Amino acid sequence: MNNLNSILIEGNLVREPLFRSTPKGTPVCTFSLASNRFFRQDSGLEKEVSFFEVETWAKLAEACNNLGKKGRGVRVVGRLKQDRWTGNDGKPRSRITIVAEHVEFRPEFRKDYASGNTAAEAAAEQAQDYQENAAFAEDEGIPVMSDVLEPAVMF
Repeated sequence: MNNLNSILIEGNLVREPLFRSTPKGTPVCTFSLASNRFFRQDSGLEKEVSFFEVETWAKLAEACNNLGKKGRGVRVVGRLKQDRWTGNDGKPRSRITIVAEHVEFRPEFRKDYASGNTAAEAAAEQAQDYQENAAFAEDEGIPVMSDVLEPAVMF
């Protein structure tokens, strides 16, 4: 019986994804993820940032390369993998990476330069559009799928 090795983590990409192929032609995409943790300390709210390396393979690697951009929010589900080697100084080294099995990207909000809207204003407009569309659908007896019509909340 295998032991449980599963991780779910959310954060933001620290840099642009790095895409390559193995000698046999299998696509591999790696990226760094920063995850923030906030906690109360005597002096107030403190922030702790942790950085993780993520690797994806095959079609998931291609998708991450196409969708991943520095700063974009992401949720990763996968497993931990420990690499071990001996350094040039003869000392043993190790590194833990996340091998992703599922990756979800948060919606991108771009500034609408023509109207001067910020990302927050765009999200508010999107939420308003969702409410109007959901109300119309309800009036017409059309079933509403919130995970499709509300991308600002679901990712």
